[in-house]
Amino acid sequence: MYGQTFQNLVQVDGVVMTSDSMRYVPNTTVVVKNQNRGVNCSNTGVFSIVCYKGDTLIFSNLGFRTKEIIIPKRIEGIYYSVVALMVQDTFYLPEAIVRPLPSREEFDYAFRYWYIPNDQYEIARMNTNKYTLRAIALTLPRDGRESQAMYQASQAKKCCLYRNAEWPTYEYSKPICMGRLLPGMEARRFPEFK
Repeated sequence: MYGQTFQNLVQVDGVVMTSDSMRYVPNTTVVVKNQNRGVNCSNTGVFSIVCYKGDTLIFSNLGFRTKEIIIPKRIEGIYYSVVALMVQDTFYLPEAIVRPLPSREEFDYAFRYWYIPNDQYEIARMNTNKYTLRAIALTLPRDGRESQAMYQASQAKKCCLYRNAEWPTYEYSKPICMGRLLPGMEARRFPEFK
């Protein structure tokens, strides 16, 4: 069965051109019908794809009608060349009516009070402002990687303290606090350390 499948494979090489002027059509999508495989043509309209004999190739590009080419089943060899001629498609846009503002006063009002949304460049400029970025950085919660890094840094600090025989200090180990702790222990009262 593997040998039969290998014998049915064919490499299709070709070029996509316009039917009226014979110029190449760049970036055309070539897809094998009913399969999830395909390629994009180069900037000069050249493509190469491996498919089975008898498969249908679908060519599509913006501004052109889709075209289907069937690979013949009786091909000698494993190579097949195709010249796909694409026909330009006509698009009709809906009618647009442009009218001027009726008076000078309405133009002045519109110029002063209409809200015009920011374009993409202005939005990007506002989002990359250093004060905006600083505010976002301070208000965002830590993600998993940052939390893990903070935890490991605190553990490493503790490890360095213990390794250098610098035990962490506690309030009750200070000499000033011991003066308050010992009399409280005799009277069975324990003072609060701050």
